[in-house]
Amino acid sequence: MRRVISDLVEMGPLPSSENPDIEKLEKYQELIGSIEPPVSDEEAKALIGILGPDECFGLAWTLVHAIESAPGWPLLGSLQGSESEWIIRLRERAERSI
Repeated sequence: MRRVISDLVEMGPLPSSENPDIEKLEKYQELIGSIEPPVSDEEAKALIGILGPDECFGLAWTLVHAIESAPGWPLLGSLQGSESEWIIRLRERAERSI
């Protein structure tokens, strides 16, 4: 797994757009902006785990596009068991692409 992905995973889920820590948000933006697609299937699974409660000023959409660049996409097994808004979106997008 590339360092940029492991660094993002270490930071944890994207924060909510409500009352964000600007310094931390800038770090997320820097790391997410440096992801060069395609991501591996392993990296996509890791990125799925850091999607937060909302779009985080558009950063979640950037992650969605990176996740969907994985060669094994759709990774339906990684989209089960969660009712988060982003997992549902990814699941729906994956089902439409099959």
